[in-house]
Amino acid sequence: MSNRTPYSRQDSRQAIDSAVPHSREIHGDIFDARGDLMTDVWRAQLRDAVKRAEDALVQLQDPQGYWCFELEADCTIPAEYIMMMHFMDEIDEALQAKLAVYLREHQAEYGGWPLYFGGDFDLSCSVKAYYALKLAGDDINAPHMVRAREAILARGGAARSNVFTRIALAMFRQVPWRAVPWVPVEFVLFPRWFPFSIDKVSYWSRTVMVPLAIL
Repeated sequence: MSNRTPYSRQDSRQAIDSAVPHSREIHGDIFDARGDLMTDVWRAQLRDAVKRAEDALVQLQDPQGYWCFELEADCTIPAEYIMMMHFMDEIDEALQAKLAVYLREHQAEYGGWPLYFGGDFDLSCSVKAYYALKLAGDDINAPHMVRAREAILARGGAARSNVFTRIALAMFRQVPWRAVPWVPVEFVLFPRWFPFSIDKVSYWSRTVMVPLAIL
């Protein structure tokens, strides 16, 4: 148990207020962070939005002063985990069943899957989720699978998905390797002064680019 004194809601309100960028007043005029003159209506709308957001955050605060929410990613992660288990031929049936339930529960009304809650249809995410459910044993003629397939095909099918999705599908022989852009692995040898260098790319991009170039 922590011995830290719990925050009061007033403490939280002050912390939130100090984190919100304030407007600047010059000779009686109010300017926003970009230097544009703010109208009274705009100022009122801004203050109302900040107040509602502040109230919502404070209501979700734990009595001890912290906030705790579920950390989750979009449905590509559970879909890719199912695909990985099948590719490695190391299938945890119980875990796969739970992941399949999660994917079904997060299918949107339009038949596919978004990248965030309430978001629009994302083709690549939907292709992976659909294929993962196929691997998990879902009947392709089941209503949810038919809806997903029709939504995907209506938007161009797997051929229109992003490079990462097409590489994953190529590894399962669902699309030919010619559907994937060829990236010569020798690009890692380019020096720093070259227009493109591996050293100019963020670390998490390097961890993706190099293995995919090898593939």
